[in-house]
Amino acid sequence: MTVSPYIAFARIAFLKILAYRLRYYTGILTYMVNVSVYYFIWKALYQGKESLGEFTFEEMITYVSVGFIIRTFYFNNIDREIANDILLGHIAAKMTRPVNYQWMNIAQAAGESFFRLFMFTIPTALAILVVFPLRAPASPYSALAFVAALFFSFLIFAALNFLVGTCAVYLHSILGLIRAKYFLVEILSGLLIPISFFPDTLAQISRWLPFQLISFTPLMIYMGKYQGEQLVISFLSGLGWTLVLVGLGHWFWRKAATKLTVQGG
Repeated sequence: MTVSPYIAFARIAFLKILAYRLRYYTGILTYMVNVSVYYFIWKALYQGKESLGEFTFEEMITYVSVGFIIRTFYFNNIDREIANDILLGHIAAKMTRPVNYQWMNIAQAAGESFFRLFMFTIPTALAILVVFPLRAPASPYSALAFVAALFFSFLIFAALNFLVGTCAVYLHSILGLIRAKYFLVEILSGLLIPISFFPDTLAQISRWLPFQLISFTPLMIYMGKYQGEQLVISFLSGLGWTLVLVGLGHWFWRKAATKLTVQGG
């Protein structure tokens, strides 16, 4: 597979979103509000307690804050883009391009994430650091491992969104499915509540699913709670789920493409 066309798609996505950068400035305020709400919720829960489970209050605020910060990086709308392509008929022209449609979408999402890193993630991190006392990564080694884990966060989230977007071939309108996926990922990824706080049965099930690799695993690495063998297992899980989800998306798209009906143009 030639890489250069996909780099071009990433570059185009970066330049395209640059024209709408103002909305990311308002997004910083939204994320500040989200972190503030959870700060006061956890402050109330920690009242009179030094720790809950394996987290001190300072660790929990770091967990929540860094969780929302990294969400600004890995988040993408591949599912909505595919649904719009199918609904408006743009898919017909895109399928004539001599590139892999799945990797074209992932490349475009990568370009968007690269833009987000500088125009959204870093400014959001700086704004949150001014207001809330956050811990630095547990060690330089944890910081490097955390950055590597974010690579899998992006790929797994993108692969999941591609699968959801492909459902538009059969359902046409997938707004309800996108909303369901949104809440499922928010909860099972451990973004809103650490997975270690889940009921035992749900926690065990969650650890066998790919969602934890999006938020919970990178955050545990950041705080140094995943080290040694557990760190190796988390990276192998990230690699394994990335291959499974990308492969499943490739198979599903090839199958769905035979049923595709262009409705617009």
